[in-house]
Amino acid sequence: MRKDDPQGPDLNFEDAAGDLVCGLDEVGRGPLAGPVFACALILDRRAIPPGIDDSKRLSRARREALLPALLSAAWVGVGRVEAVEIDRLNILQATHLAMARAVTALPRRPAHALVDGNRVPPLPCPATAIVGGDRRSLSIAAASIVAKVLRDRVMVELARRFPGYGWERNAGYGTAEHLAALARLGPTTQHRRSFAPVAEFVRNPKAGS
Repeated sequence: MRKDDPQGPDLNFEDAAGDLVCGLDEVGRGPLAGPVFACALILDRRAIPPGIDDSKRLSRARREALLPALLSAAWVGVGRVEAVEIDRLNILQATHLAMARAVTALPRRPAHALVDGNRVPPLPCPATAIVGGDRRSLSIAAASIVAKVLRDRVMVELARRFPGYGWERNAGYGTAEHLAALARLGPTTQHRRSFAPVAEFVRNPKAGS
């Protein structure tokens, strides 16, 4: 845990919100390629696995180890919005759509959603935005883990279909490796063409040469 947050996430926000509360988080807003994912998750308080924290604080191995425990100890809904939809909608609206799809995919409609961030997207239930929610709410932290692991797995699979960009390592983010491959190979159908610098390579394929 960080020194400024020694306790890590807890259930205080869930307790205040009442019964059947889901945590809601997204991953993949910043990458140049691939979908954006969101996860809505309702914990079973009788079977919460230990070690839940903001996914960014956990190693990849730890996130992977927690996934099966979370899937067996929670109701989980996942929403996914593809790159072509991101280009059509813009990333903020695409993220909101992924969140709405995640809540809709839950086996039960939650009475309330706790959303990581400072905005409440249009959802089929009341919701509260919590800045830094993945470090403060156990349900949001758990949702962040599921969303991160599932999206990383998708990017590994996409890396097999579109080799050379290093997506199995960079998850589609604009690393030096990814930018060099974009200049060398050009954009794929999985690239977000509304994002700079992808847009520049679409307008001017020789920009990286």
